[in-house]
Amino acid sequence: MNRREFSATSATLLAASGLSLPVWAQGAAPTEGKNYTRLAKPAPIEAPAGKVEVIEFFWYNCPHCNEFEPTLEAWLKTPPKTMAFRRVPIAFNASFAPQQKLYYALEGLGKVDQLQAKVFHAIHVEKQNLAKDDGIFAWIAKQPGMDLAKFKEMYNSFTVSNEVRKVSQLQDAYGVEGVPSMGVSGRYYTDGSMAGSLTGMLKVVEALVAKG
Repeated sequence: MNRREFSATSATLLAASGLSLPVWAQGAAPTEGKNYTRLAKPAPIEAPAGKVEVIEFFWYNCPHCNEFEPTLEAWLKTPPKTMAFRRVPIAFNASFAPQQKLYYALEGLGKVDQLQAKVFHAIHVEKQNLAKDDGIFAWIAKQPGMDLAKFKEMYNSFTVSNEVRKVSQLQDAYGVEGVPSMGVSGRYYTDGSMAGSLTGMLKVVEALVAKG
């Protein structure tokens, strides 16, 4: 299925397919073409010289991204020393755009660390609808320390619009088909299905970062 035609359900089911598969033999190196793919053409990177860029592709409404978030956060406390990490909120259709803008507005205001987990909690535990502008604004207005006017200004800014535009190009470059998934160094792509599990995906990423 063309990823531009991916439904929300298809995207999350693909991610789920990796949750129960066996991880490759402990201590063995991940295998190209099985545990990860090498891009035919390098994707653009933003990491500084000497660093290996690692990207998490995610979607706030994805239940598996929500399940993966605590594991990812724990992993990021002791990351590979040469890694430069960033998150990229994907879109398989136009309805994803408000949540892309939500993430980049938080990033622009320096609030991702404070509110990333809270966004997932609001959607998946509190069952709040943060798929549209009005719902997002209402939720932001209730968050301690958040200025709604400043958030709206950032949310509707050229900076955020430009970031959303760049995501489409990056998604195409990596061939993203489901979430959560990860890109490394503008050259490699993996997900839970290929790696055997979402935890296994991080092990694949570590091995790819070590390759440089």
